[in-house]
Amino acid sequence: MTTSPDGQHARLALATCAELPELDPDDVPLRTALEARGIATDVVVWDDPTVDWGTYQHVLIRSTWDYTQRPLRFTQWTKQVEASSVLLNPAGVVAWNVDKTYLRDLEARGIATVPTIWLDPARNFDSRAIHTRFPAFGDFVVKPTVSAGSRDTGRYRADETPQRSQAIMHAKNLLGVGRWVMIQRYLTQVDSAGETALVFVEGEFSHAVRKGPLLQGPYREGDQEGLLYREEVMTPRDASEAELELARRIIGLLPEVLGLDGPLLYARVDLIPDDEGNPVLLELELTEPSLFFEHAPGAVDRFADAVAARVTAG
Repeated sequence: MTTSPDGQHARLALATCAELPELDPDDVPLRTALEARGIATDVVVWDDPTVDWGTYQHVLIRSTWDYTQRPLRFTQWTKQVEASSVLLNPAGVVAWNVDKTYLRDLEARGIATVPTIWLDPARNFDSRAIHTRFPAFGDFVVKPTVSAGSRDTGRYRADETPQRSQAIMHAKNLLGVGRWVMIQRYLTQVDSAGETALVFVEGEFSHAVRKGPLLQGPYREGDQEGLLYREEVMTPRDASEAELELARRIIGLLPEVLGLDGPLLYARVDLIPDDEGNPVLLELELTEPSLFFEHAPGAVDRFADAVAARVTAG
């Protein structure tokens, strides 16, 4: 059992959302593994107003997946927690990572990303201006820069007028409520190869999984009513040398980009193949990623060891 500086027993808070009050099932073994290492844990809903976060020395962000509906409230919460506790990962990292405009910072440092057109709601784009920013051929994706689990995201065919019209309306609706919008050409190799999600613990590669393709067609309002995310199909995967090289480059850049003294406790790098089959960065998950413990023997123990080392170090 760990103790706080005043001699009281210290507990680790595992932050979740109200829809998952007992954590996502993938994280349940983590709690068991931590308890086995003498780390007492509580599962705590991040926006529960009755919680005194100062009673926890450490707070580990896990399944807080409803934050995309209130990103400002969420980032304020991380600062509140960090005022009295050690937040894993830190509030500054979260603030940078919850908005996918972070991809521009990495692209500027030479990281291959999915080519993206960025639409600023302050520009007041009309339908024609939005239309001219769509690709002329193939499929493309419209999504907000603050999103998780493919929420508010749609896939459209560039050569079909009705779908272009749907895509314009989708983008206008997002822009109209002040949300930045991303337009990306859909890289079709993902339909056969899927995504590769590479998990890193303390800056070291732990394991990888294959995520099946999710986007089948246009966004339809109400599609995910009451759902936190779209169900994903995951299987174990051996990352290729090219994927490992790119993912390690990205992880290696983070101390410089974020002003860190050392590696982050956890990170997940999501890659997809471009038209030539070369990996490019789709997303870098530093806030509340699923870590897919059940798909990699030993993964939950590696992560629990890392968490325990952080907690016992104070």
